[in-house]
Amino acid sequence: MSDNDVAIKPKTKIKLKLDKPKLYKVLLFNDDYTPREFVVMILKAVFRMSEETGYRVMMTAHKMGSSVVVVCAKDIAETKVKEAMDYAKEAGFPLMFTAEPEE
Repeated sequence: MSDNDVAIKPKTKIKLKLDKPKLYKVLLFNDDYTPREFVVMILKAVFRMSEETGYRVMMTAHKMGSSVVVVCAKDIAETKVKEAMDYAKEAGFPLMFTAEPEE
């Protein structure tokens, strides 16, 4: 090799493996004080559900004690829970939502 020759080395390709974000489920818990219509209204307003879907989720929580409302990323789940609980607190109802990791 002369002084002007350049040695070419193959570039190594790096593939980054990104983990999918862990999903969280938002749970609605039944209580004996919050009116059904109010629960459906919260599900429609905060979670963008239709009247039918909101009613079904509310009735599942009423009959079973709790119901999964939505499964989404952690930050979205926590934001939705806070928003829904703030509406309920403002209206004076003990409506309860939580966000838990999905298994």
